Amino acid sequence: RTHPMNWLVVHVLSGQAFFTGVVLISIAALASRQSKPIARRITALAFLIGVIAIAISSTAIPYWYYAVAFVVTIAWFASHFVKTWQRWSAFAVVAAWMIAAVLEIPFHITPSLTPARSRSITIIGDSVTAGIGETDDAKRWPHILAKQQGLLVQEIAHAGATTASALKRVKAEPITAPVVLLEIGGNDLLGSTSSAQFADDLDSLLTHICTPGRQVIMFELPLPPFHNEYGRIQRTLAKKHNVSLVPKRVLLSVLAEGDATLDTIHLSPSGHKRMAAYVWRIVRSAFPVTPPG
Repeated sequence: RTHPMNWLVVHVLSGQAFFTGVVLISIAALASRQSKPIARRITALAFLIGVIAIAISSTAIPYWYYAVAFVVTIAWFASHFVKTWQRWSAFAVVAAWMIAAVLEIPFHITPSLTPARSRSITIIGDSVTAGIGETDDAKRWPHILAKQQGLLVQEIAHAGATTASALKRVKAEPITAPVVLLEIGGNDLLGSTSSAQFADDLDSLLTHICTPGRQVIMFELPLPPFHNEYGRIQRTLAKKHNVSLVPKRVLLSVLAEGDATLDTIHLSPSGHKRMAAYVWRIVRSAFPVTPPG
């Protein structure tokens, strides 16, 4: 049994730390309008923690908007020397970062699907799906999902799979299901795949998978600090190929439980049950009791 994942780690990897950072920077900006010593201390502490929280959250909002928010924040700093700016600069900082939060919120909402033409799904994944050597097939989440929900599941998953190797396997095993779920990219992120190569590989994979009439959903990768680019690539290509993204917190909700993993990454039997339940919540809108048509 592994220990539950530290709440701070979950907060960072899920991207929730970004919203904490936005709130703290806003508090710092508003407190800076007060001249009392306690207000100055609140300003300094809230701003420092807020900046750190945003930086380590690896939130993939557009570069141009990060630049806008940064310039506005610098102007707020400068207002301490140019007194005529003080009236508007604090509110401008609050507005800039709140808009950033609004831009990010949609990526934290679980997507819904439209009813599919058949009760079949293809799952493409790595060892989180395929399990590791001692994992009994019947106890892995794709098989649990198939048995509990009466789905025909085509599983294309392999321990150690990268986005590039997944594409090779997909080309060798034609997909016929109207719904495809991707749990892939973790080995690219934690391995030696550069962000540029990951972008090329994921684009090729999605180009092959995304065909008219097929719904494709993809787990967003929980990102370690300063790995924004991998998230930005996923979001850019998801938009390009009309792929729905599953928020990072969903996968982390499974991994964070103490009995859910064998080593903080690979699922235990309990973890596979939890994963099957979470995936069903995501895809069930595509599979009504009676298939359409």
